[in-house]
Amino acid sequence: MERWQNRVAVVTGASSGIGSATVKDLLNANVIVVGLARRLERMEELKAQLPAEQQKRFHAVACDVSSQESVDTAFDWIIKELGGVDILINNAGIYKPGQACTLDPVALQQVMQTNVMGVVYCTQRAFRSMKERNFDGHVVVVNSVAGHSVPLVIGSDRPLMINVYAPSKYAITALTEVLRQEFRGLKTKIKITSVSPGLTDTEIIPDQYRRPEIPILKSEDVSSCILFTLSTPPHMQVHEITVKPTSGD
Repeated sequence: MERWQNRVAVVTGASSGIGSATVKDLLNANVIVVGLARRLERMEELKAQLPAEQQKRFHAVACDVSSQESVDTAFDWIIKELGGVDILINNAGIYKPGQACTLDPVALQQVMQTNVMGVVYCTQRAFRSMKERNFDGHVVVVNSVAGHSVPLVIGSDRPLMINVYAPSKYAITALTEVLRQEFRGLKTKIKITSVSPGLTDTEIIPDQYRRPEIPILKSEDVSSCILFTLSTPPHMQVHEITVKPTSGD
């Protein structure tokens, strides 16, 4: 991680879960971190718990990644105040319980807008910043195993109401590969990596899946994968990391 010391990393969905864990790990690696999230107060609480030296390197910025205007405002501030974006961690994502065949289409649209277009908006701005400065940065997309294989939604005593969450992650799987090819085609050495965790103990997990018999990852487990791919040498690119609990399927 030495090459990233004092570089600028942007983490979306930084107010809790994987985002919060990643913020802490990046700060421990001496990276300057900008946390983006709708809940600014949660990020301020996180900042207050950090050592004084790390507080100076953590910037909390209110941002709703589903809104292009909000993303542009946040990235304009980052570029003006910090000079550019060197690392982007696309972590923000939402889940709405319910069935695709009956759930309010507005709720379904919110999932797609956040999980897919949020990645598009943030990646476009980060890529532009990297390319304009001729910097070989790194984009990480927090995906899901549901973006590679649809979980069982019927046939159990507690069926998972996955609706458009899995389709949104399938879109991210395809988008990551498209972006990888585009970055290469545009003669850059900017890396992009998809990190696909299994069930992870974050706020979006329904309570029905918080049972002792169900294996579950911690947010820190996923963050460690993110830091690993960032630590790889410039000539090496990890396309996909899949991480599951050791006792899971």
